[in-house]
Amino acid sequence: MDSTLHARYGLKRVINASGRMSILGVSAPTDSVMEAMKRGGQSYVEIADLVDKAGDYIAGIIGSEAAVIVNSASSGIALSVAGIVTKGSRRLTEKLHQEPIQQNEIIILKGHNVQYGVPVETMVFLGGGRLVEAGYANEGKAEHIEEAINERTAAILYVKSHHAVQKNMISVEEAWEVAQRRGVPMIVDAAAEEDLRKYVQFSDLAIYSGSKAIEGPTSGIVGGKRTYIEWVKMQLHGIGRSMKVGKETSFGLLQALDEYRDKPDNSEREKAALNKLLPLSELPGIKVTIVQDEAGRPIFRARIQIDPALSGTTAKGVNDGLREGNIAIYTRDYGVKQGYFDIDPRPLTGDDMDVIEARIRELAGGRDHV
Repeated sequence: MDSTLHARYGLKRVINASGRMSILGVSAPTDSVMEAMKRGGQSYVEIADLVDKAGDYIAGIIGSEAAVIVNSASSGIALSVAGIVTKGSRRLTEKLHQEPIQQNEIIILKGHNVQYGVPVETMVFLGGGRLVEAGYANEGKAEHIEEAINERTAAILYVKSHHAVQKNMISVEEAWEVAQRRGVPMIVDAAAEEDLRKYVQFSDLAIYSGSKAIEGPTSGIVGGKRTYIEWVKMQLHGIGRSMKVGKETSFGLLQALDEYRDKPDNSEREKAALNKLLPLSELPGIKVTIVQDEAGRPIFRARIQIDPALSGTTAKGVNDGLREGNIAIYTRDYGVKQGYFDIDPRPLTGDDMDVIEARIRELAGGRDHV
């Protein structure tokens, strides 16, 4: 953390124990990624050529026919939907939301229509699609998708995310089988997934964040079949103009991808670092356990469970105290209403873990906030 830079603009020190979350800037790129952004930003390039050449380079890495850099995974959803509903028509691209498009229904499992900072359905609508939910919040079957397909269907959207319901939902492979059998394009939102080569095998368009697992600058990748990618590229002259990607971002992402291919598996080291929080279980009403990511990724977190009857406080109270202190500590707080929050070790550096342990001990011990 650059304390001088933060002080200059009156910003708090932030400890990110929530993971790679957009509200905190997602990730911290390496010095070499930032250097690539600097060199790229200080040079001129034909942007159209960069779009094509960078896309081909990325396609080689992720194993797709083609790819395009977009400014976020969210914009990747909107641009992918827009590409598919307009089918590469320049007129429809330029007059999206003005000219009627009959084949614009995007089928999604009800358990996948999530709010991840913005509703998925908002991005679909931005891309000119009309969302059609299939199945139920606790059940998503292949036949639910298949029975929703009709002459107005433009695509199937499968969301592979910890935000989505995991229980009783078909796999991406099963959804892809339906899409292929019925001849319907399929988009996979795999924003935070770490396996960059898997989802292009089970989709026509797969969307990744460039700043989450890859730890590049704020950006996204859409990879897939060349025809569909060309349709997405057409959107760069439509709604994508307001989502354009700077040359410095493109060069930074390319560098981050090169580094990602050689990135070591740090999951066991990160898991071991959480042991520093285990002694918090000695406090009345506090239980600390190590849990794996909900979506099955090799990510481990410390779960802090708080029993109000024994501790005299609540998970929400402690979590709020962590966030509102002089040092803002953000946890993975999806479970506070169920009495717990999680600590994600991946973004932590320096003395972050020590500060977290001390603050939880202080707050859970019932003393005044600092």
